[in-house]
Amino acid sequence: MLVPVEWINDYIDLSDVSVDEFCDRMIMSGSNLETCDWFCEDVENVVVGKIARIDKHPQADKLVICRIDIGDREAEGKDEEGLLQIVTGAPNVFEGAYVPVALSGSHIPGPLHGQPKQEGGVTIEKGALRGVESYGMLCSAGEMGFEDKVVPIAHRDGIWILDPAVYEGIEEKIGMDFVDALELKQAVVDFEITPNRPDCLAQVGMAREAAATFGKPFCYPDTDIQQEDGEGASADYVSVEIKNPENCKRYVARIITDVVIKQSPWWLQKRLMYAGMRPINNIVDFTNFVMLEYGQPMHAFDIREVHGGKIIVENAKPGEKFVTLDENERTMEGDMLMIKDAERSIGIAGVMGGLNSEIEEDTKTVILESANFLGSSIRTTSKKLGLRTEASARFEKGIDPNLSEAAADRFCRLVELTGSGKICKGKIDCYPNPAAAKTLDVRVSRINYVLGIDLTREEMAAMLKGLEIKVEGKGDIMTVTPPTVRQDLLEEEDYIEEIARMYGYDKLPVTLPKGNTEAGMPEERHLRDMAREALCGMGLNEIQTYSFVSPSGVDKIRIGEDSWERAFVRLINPLGEDTSVMRTVLTPNMMEVLARNYSRNIDTVRAFEIGNTFMDNPINPDKLPDEDYALCIGMYGKGCDFYALKGIVEELLDSMGIRKLVFEAESEYGVYHPGRCARVLVEASDAMKAAGEEYEELGIMGEIHPDAAANFGLDGVRVYCAELMFGAIARKANTEIVYQPLPKYPSTSRDIALLVDEKMEVGNIENVIRQKGGQILESVRLFDVYRGAQVEDGKKSVAFNLVYRDKNKTLTDEEVTNVHEDVLQALKEKLNAVLRDM
Repeated sequence: MLVPVEWINDYIDLSDVSVDEFCDRMIMSGSNLETCDWFCEDVENVVVGKIARIDKHPQADKLVICRIDIGDREAEGKDEEGLLQIVTGAPNVFEGAYVPVALSGSHIPGPLHGQPKQEGGVTIEKGALRGVESYGMLCSAGEMGFEDKVVPIAHRDGIWILDPAVYEGIEEKIGMDFVDALELKQAVVDFEITPNRPDCLAQVGMAREAAATFGKPFCYPDTDIQQEDGEGASADYVSVEIKNPENCKRYVARIITDVVIKQSPWWLQKRLMYAGMRPINNIVDFTNFVMLEYGQPMHAFDIREVHGGKIIVENAKPGEKFVTLDENERTMEGDMLMIKDAERSIGIAGVMGGLNSEIEEDTKTVILESANFLGSSIRTTSKKLGLRTEASARFEKGIDPNLSEAAADRFCRLVELTGSGKICKGKIDCYPNPAAAKTLDVRVSRINYVLGIDLTREEMAAMLKGLEIKVEGKGDIMTVTPPTVRQDLLEEEDYIEEIARMYGYDKLPVTLPKGNTEAGMPEERHLRDMAREALCGMGLNEIQTYSFVSPSGVDKIRIGEDSWERAFVRLINPLGEDTSVMRTVLTPNMMEVLARNYSRNIDTVRAFEIGNTFMDNPINPDKLPDEDYALCIGMYGKGCDFYALKGIVEELLDSMGIRKLVFEAESEYGVYHPGRCARVLVEASDAMKAAGEEYEELGIMGEIHPDAAANFGLDGVRVYCAELMFGAIARKANTEIVYQPLPKYPSTSRDIALLVDEKMEVGNIENVIRQKGGQILESVRLFDVYRGAQVEDGKKSVAFNLVYRDKNKTLTDEEVTNVHEDVLQALKEKLNAVLRDM
């Protein structure tokens, strides 16, 4: 929000406040300042001149020789008549024109016409153009440092012509410093306005803030219409009907007759330019001026183009074509609010008017619209059309409906002051549900407690009244009623903030927060930290990869077409195909990291990642995607094999209190080698057992399939990976440490070597041993698998160490033997496993 300090002085006297102090105090009262720029500060030796005579250039058809009257101002190159000779190619110069003249040796910001901007500006020196001496330069507004977007339309192309009808008193300022004559040197402050303060998107709003900050009186703009001398009353010309009162809260219309389209006075043009808008003509400028002044967007229609004398506010017809003022045809949707006459649409409500009803040079009667539209409706329309304007930006944030009447009156007053037309009596005001301010009780003691200060009720009341907040009640309770323009004041905390702003953030005491809250950590996050610590302790390095991945990653690891791993969450606007979906598994990312390290000749890598995975929900599209944590371990190189990976997984889960794992062989999952892959299982919960499930899966591990490894450039490399579901691990984890006393009684161990079928899984053998070993079986450990000459084909020898111990007594050899024999008998009956001589 650009705020010219000169404009603010129209409402509050800041003549005794420097610009630096103004900026500092406004910051400390809560107005965030971005920049403060001075205009025309570096313009030197540029004066007001009058073109007395124009002669043709003897050597160039496109150049003319101007004789400039600069009064009594001394300058190099004056002739006997006291005129200054300047050669120019500007097409809009004429005898009698008042222009800015840069004398020889002057300095202007630039850039010069047709040239790039030079840092530090441009110094003008005398020179010769096609053999004729030129002692300076006639300047355009752009050469004086104004951006093209704010240069008045009347002299956007060519020299800045100072029309006496616009620049009042310019005839008496010949020879005067141009910057002083037009009062161009001033500061413009750019404030960052937060979305909750749309009232500050107006000069009046910022002036109100300044008045409260500096404790100075504040006066509103002049809206007192002196004479309503237009023919008839406004209601005689047009009627207004709101068919969608939910999206149009208020519509005020006034009629101006005998309109004279001309340039606005310089004082108004200057304010528009410094606020970032281009002056066009008086009627358009008045609407822009009032919008910047009050924050209330306005629009003017040529009454000749409003058919039937009706203004109707209703939604567009689906598919309706409409041409806006920027001459673009747009296709409307049924939820877009339109301004219509009796036959057709003439404007997009709150966004932009229509080309079919714009103000023309010969317009004599206009309908002024000052309306209030629902912010969410305007935001939706603006977004769908890709059309964002100054008006829509303000409506989107919410505008006080009570501003509509005052803004319309201000426009009419400007018309009256500038002789731009005649105001018809009265107004048409459709206001179905008038907005009222919300009254609230706030506590003086609470404000002092929160801010750590000690202000009296009277001091607080004075601060709030400076913000035009009505204060009633007595004692500790202040009953406050804000102006309706302050739509952000809803709770007691909002008023605490107002007191803090007006008191001054720089004056608030610095104190530490009080309380006995203890920092905590969610259990699952604690488990993730435990996993990181355990894996790093086993020599693995943690990696972190992007959640946005390519859908081809699952192809490279040989995932089936109908697999759940392909339920991607797809990005609407991805940077590229490589980051177009969100990952469902971590294994492709891990393989890419391993391949990258292998390509850089890293002999051995052991890595892990704990990260989010995302799963779309195609059955219920309205439901948010499922998000969960997964843990992936990847390794290759020296000392890396299936059993090393299995040991890491067992140690990791043991550190989280998950024991008695079952590793079930898996041969159908395409990611892993069919003979070197296992699913990691653990005993199911009671609920799952009731549903018939014996085990719950925690993940899968094994050697990556050679074809999958080759897809990542790891041809011939034996890569081992495990991917575990961290959510399942968290459900089964038990990190509570229970004291176990040292055993009082001795143990005894027995070694057995069993001859079993080659396909027999060791886990099944362990399960049978544990089931028959009963309470005295303390541990079972596989220590050897043998295939050789002493073992027939299709068989293998597996050797276990069984440890027996009773916690309450010393076991006899007979007791151990009886249990041990039961174990052997069960192995023979259930698994056809027989003892082999050791």
